[in-house]
Amino acid sequence: MTKKNTPKLRTPASGTEDTPVPAETEAKETRMAETRVEETPYEAMASICSVLVVGLFILTFLAQNYVIPSGSMENTLLVGDHLVVDRISFSPAAKWFPLVHYREPKRGDIVVFVKPVQDEVEGRLEYLTLVKRLVGVPGDHIHLNNGVVILNGVAQPPPPDGKDSPANPYDQQFLDEFPSIPPEARPGATPEAWAVDFPTHVVNGDLVVPPGHYFMMGDHRHNSLDSHYWGFVPRENIVGRPLFNYWSFETPDEEYEQTGLGNNLAWMAHVALHFFTETRWSRTLHPVR
Repeated sequence: MTKKNTPKLRTPASGTEDTPVPAETEAKETRMAETRVEETPYEAMASICSVLVVGLFILTFLAQNYVIPSGSMENTLLVGDHLVVDRISFSPAAKWFPLVHYREPKRGDIVVFVKPVQDEVEGRLEYLTLVKRLVGVPGDHIHLNNGVVILNGVAQPPPPDGKDSPANPYDQQFLDEFPSIPPEARPGATPEAWAVDFPTHVVNGDLVVPPGHYFMMGDHRHNSLDSHYWGFVPRENIVGRPLFNYWSFETPDEEYEQTGLGNNLAWMAHVALHFFTETRWSRTLHPVR
């Protein structure tokens, strides 16, 4: 046989269907694939725990959820607004978290804080978490004349989105001419301790904010139980500041004051049925100012 007529052996190209795959290699790849897909119960539990730990860290130290329960901040904040609250900007500076910008609360901030006096809720006394606008810092002199806030002798503009509506005659006069008309002790509004201590903070017709305390007011000036009624907020009671509104749902003014399992189930069903039609989509991710 000549060289010309010698048949040539054909080697299959690498990666083609004709390339034989050893049985051992195929079995090994199958085992590796199964190893990658399967997860042991211990690994699954570890993954869930890690997510919970991260979530708990965020909710405890960085941010928390807050729902607006009343109309005291209308129209800046509405009943049914769900806010993300920054918990760290107003916290004491920490060396272990140097990238965070810490600062003291300042005039004009909207802040979340723990009410300095206890309220009776469902037959028990507890401290409520509120959201208001910070009007006076330590050392400020405040009085109101015809509803206009006079801060250190300078008239202040009203809140840009604040709502105004008439109050009952006593409250309207008390709020608009404060502190010339002192608060009266009233259950559910003004504690007796504030009514008694109030005159010690009035100097030449101005209310003077003491060291370490702040004066809060709602943007809906005639529909807000605020520092007029229960006094100054200590620095340690300030929790943080709202960043943005992540969801807003049309909610009756008194809904969050209702109690009972039946009412809660009825409200949950209402939200589920009307989620798309009664969500205030224009307020989604709306920054709080």
